[in-house]
Amino acid sequence: MIKTIEGIYQDGEIHLTQLPQDVSDRSQVLVTFLDPGKIDPTKLRQLIDQLETIAGIGQGFEELNAGKTCLIGDLALEMQQKYSISG
Repeated sequence: MIKTIEGIYQDGEIHLTQLPQDVSDRSQVLVTFLDPGKIDPTKLRQLIDQLETIAGIGQGFEELNAGKTCLIGDLALEMQQKYSISG
């Protein structure tokens, strides 16, 4: 799982702008320092979105390899029944 949260480095500490949810205590993290004069917020958001997409694809492959998938027809039938959709 990749979860990206912004923060500020100050006086040897990193202060997060929000508290992460669904993250266990003592989770491994990677910290990237950005040059404030060269940050394009739009490109940064695009990069974060790309990283989260890559993580999601990786998780999908893990589930596929673990046999945690179903046929699309079965999924469609399940959604039709669950949401009372006529097929």
